[in-house]
Amino acid sequence: MRYAAVAQGRAKHFSQNMSLKAFLSRRVVTPDGIKPAAVLVKDGRIVNVVPPDQLSARISVKDFGKAAILPGLVDSHVHINEPGRTEWEGFRTATRAAAAGGYTLLVDMPLNCLPATTTVAALEAKRKAASGQCRVNWMAWGGVVSDNQKHLEGLAVAGVPGFKCFLIHPGIDGFTMVNEQELRAALPHVAGTGLPLLVHAELPGPVEAATQRLAGADWSRYSTYLQSRPDEAEVSAIRLMISLCREVRFHLHIVHLATSQALEMLRAAKAEGLPVSVETCPHYLHFSSEKIADGRTLLKCAPPIRSHENREELWQGLQEGVIDLVATDHSPCPPEMKRLSERDFRTAWGGIASLSLALPVMWTEANCRGFTLADIAWWMAEGPARLAGCDSRKGRIAKDFDADFVVFDPEAEFVAAEEYLFYRHRVSPYLGEKLRGTVKATYLRGNCVFADGDFPGEPIGGELRR
Repeated sequence: MRYAAVAQGRAKHFSQNMSLKAFLSRRVVTPDGIKPAAVLVKDGRIVNVVPPDQLSARISVKDFGKAAILPGLVDSHVHINEPGRTEWEGFRTATRAAAAGGYTLLVDMPLNCLPATTTVAALEAKRKAASGQCRVNWMAWGGVVSDNQKHLEGLAVAGVPGFKCFLIHPGIDGFTMVNEQELRAALPHVAGTGLPLLVHAELPGPVEAATQRLAGADWSRYSTYLQSRPDEAEVSAIRLMISLCREVRFHLHIVHLATSQALEMLRAAKAEGLPVSVETCPHYLHFSSEKIADGRTLLKCAPPIRSHENREELWQGLQEGVIDLVATDHSPCPPEMKRLSERDFRTAWGGIASLSLALPVMWTEANCRGFTLADIAWWMAEGPARLAGCDSRKGRIAKDFDADFVVFDPEAEFVAAEEYLFYRHRVSPYLGEKLRGTVKATYLRGNCVFADGDFPGEPIGGELRR
């Protein structure tokens, strides 16, 4: 698979990287385990990872002491919303928040921007909009909608790492859902590219029936919203997609799995050898429906956050490898769209913004369940990099990989406040939560792009093309 970085006037900045330098820590998270090591970097690449006692005195060393060095995180599910809805987010603010959260690569979803990324022309418009704004690297998924089958091969040639579709109305105009007939028309094109199809797996039938039954219910109550998006909507959609995957044989990826009821069929599909992968999100692994207060529309998302028992079963799915990775589904909007004063789950925008806090949220939950930073690196760096097809250069601290990494203090604790949020609209359901672990610094190809609340230098991020 061809891999290229599209530079945006960064040669002068990267020229500072010509000499060998070392980044030292007592805890470096490598494919071989967590160990004291020095990461040797030249020209933006890792040239070696060596024991500290093998460092030459002539090498410039940055010693992070007890703070851990993890591979730069990769978020394969982000809504940047540019061009067209930059007042919701945009490349400048999304990549700033990513750098502050330890992410060095974002993969942008094809909807919420205008035009949606369903043609090569729309992809080129996105590239133009991103130019010169980005603190970290980015890629863009293409979209599969009801009538763009003829554009899919062109998007693949143009460099998208895969495609995204909705089986239910996405809640926004400009990106149509696909039914089974439209899927069948698109899937041979998708399969021919060899790229993954990312699926928002909810079928409209169960949602429409539940919503009709709840017409007279109190929509300020979270329980009403939860009942309106039943588990069956996810389960039936995933069952359909597995059947189509068996028939057409394409890489099926289920995004933001929220129901544990689908884990058994996903486990069986993988055991059968079907090319199926799965993600879930930090909010499904941190929150539970029992503790969501009525009217707290900041926690509306689709599929919804389910029960405490469901949450623990998702963690079991991660432990067993049925769930492959964790992505944020960072889905921001202007605060007024959350209907905070109206407290109405029916009309509030569904989406959770979390880029700046996802790593400490995940570590808070993972650490108390006995997982390690190596697990975090697999779920939030290497796994998403594999999905996006850039795992030969991203997602690991290893020789010949890009020198993308995050310096993380896993012992530090803090209470989430607006000062930790760096995306456009500083609202979050995590505000007030006590979290464990802080991002001290983030490096992109050996260059510091975030350190202790500051963003040094000019934006040096660019697009990665498959």
